[in-house]
Amino acid sequence: MKENIIFEDEYILCVSKPNDVVVHHAHHSRNVANEESLLQLLKTIYNDKLYPIHRLDRRTSGIIMLAKNTNYVHGFQQLFTNNLIQKKYLGVVRGHAPEEKIINSPVKGRDSNVYKEAETHLMCLHKITLDIPVKPYDTSRYSLVQLTPKTGRLHQLRIHMNKISNPLIGDGKYGDKNHNVMYETNFGWDTLFLHAYSLDFKHPFTNKQMNLKSKLPKNWKELLEKFNWVL
Repeated sequence: MKENIIFEDEYILCVSKPNDVVVHHAHHSRNVANEESLLQLLKTIYNDKLYPIHRLDRRTSGIIMLAKNTNYVHGFQQLFTNNLIQKKYLGVVRGHAPEEKIINSPVKGRDSNVYKEAETHLMCLHKITLDIPVKPYDTSRYSLVQLTPKTGRLHQLRIHMNKISNPLIGDGKYGDKNHNVMYETNFGWDTLFLHAYSLDFKHPFTNKQMNLKSKLPKNWKELLEKFNWVL
């Protein structure tokens, strides 16, 4: 896990979480309880306990912040509560996405019938049309998008991309099965193409301006090279 470390000081550890790894095991993750969590993987390097400051889905890769002491958690969580931190994600979606779009659509919480307001800003970075048929079309179209969530609802980005008919590739719950199968069959990529790419914030304890970027996983590097997409 050492190569996944992005930033470290006396307050926090920022690492790039791989795809399909839970941050920590909870009651709702019993089906993957036999897999090592991110906290368990990090324990091979750090003997002291680490405390997740924010959430990142099991299937999503990318940057996550962990506090080194419970006394530091609140200071960093306030950045999220007060919208003083900017999170940017990269996603590969079905179809040619709009150049720019603000998605305002309520999102339902886990195991709840209560919908909460949610907002995502989208920017399209690249588009491609492949001569690979995906029913009912003779070709297939995809886009690389930058997603900036202004709220932090569960599965917000995945739900919002589905809402505008540009579902994320590799999303088994909100995505398009035919396109997911095409990616796995033709390229061997079966992971969710959603990556927490960067965090920009002022450090609550040192007052330094932080601009942290996560390294791209192997499947992302392969895709960018295959599609001739440059970040």
